[in-house]
Amino acid sequence: MAGTVPVNIDGAQAMLAGEGYVAGRGLSTVVFLALKLGRPLFLEGEAGVGKTEIAKALAKGLGRRLIRLQCYEGLDASSAVYEWNFPAQMVAIRTAEASGGMDRQGLTEELFSSDYLIRRPLLEAMEPHAEGPPVLLIDELDRTDEPFEAFLLEALSDFQVTIPELGTIRAPEPPIVILTSNRTREVHDALKRRCLYHWVDYPDFDRELAILRARAPEAGETLSRQVVAFVQQLRSEDLFKRPGVAETIDWAKCLVALDAIALSPQVIADTLGALLKYQDDIARLQGSEAKRVLDAAEAALAG
Repeated sequence: MAGTVPVNIDGAQAMLAGEGYVAGRGLSTVVFLALKLGRPLFLEGEAGVGKTEIAKALAKGLGRRLIRLQCYEGLDASSAVYEWNFPAQMVAIRTAEASGGMDRQGLTEELFSSDYLIRRPLLEAMEPHAEGPPVLLIDELDRTDEPFEAFLLEALSDFQVTIPELGTIRAPEPPIVILTSNRTREVHDALKRRCLYHWVDYPDFDRELAILRARAPEAGETLSRQVVAFVQQLRSEDLFKRPGVAETIDWAKCLVALDAIALSPQVIADTLGALLKYQDDIARLQGSEAKRVLDAAEAALAG
């Protein structure tokens, strides 16, 4: 039932499955422990393996709001916590000047009140929510730099932030925190130690097939098995960027849209842009190479 925190590992696995996320035992265990112990969960792995989807499925399964902080190079504490609505403040100043008899002290207090505060994800996550603590997704933390990591370490230690004009704001209940990293750089150990950790790997054949059945049920069984076998084989090739689970799902949906009922070298060549995102990788799969990978995939299915 939405809103119910699972009482065991099986419950966590079932809750995620109910939202279309097929999780293995290891991931289900660490999700359950993060909820049980109130610890942030740090998920690391290649892009496209489903790290962000875990937070989405968790929020839906618990009936909580999902608040996402998308990280990027140059992100600072102010942008992650709050900003002042400067255009609205300027309008208020001009209105006060035009009316005459401006009370500077009173105007200053008004301008730096919550009415002019733009709440960013970290502040939003620390405010009370009727449905319960939200799921705070801090996505692609590896895109930021060490100063932001240091700030985040402090914020997640006490679940509070300080706004100079308003004071310290503490979360009445800590949010459920999910941090993700594509490991383009190493995240500092001090932050990792605050969290439970799990490496999200590419799934094996059976689990990826189960994921595809859940996320693209319109694909027939034969096509789904071929798609998963082909993608699994493709990941063993020397590619710049191996396709993730997200690409597997997208590719299957594209094939269904083209009314394909089985893979062929021509169908593969026509739709590689849904599966591979770099021209060098697409060029490698042209001509006989696509047939070679397909033959290997079909041999694996037959075996």
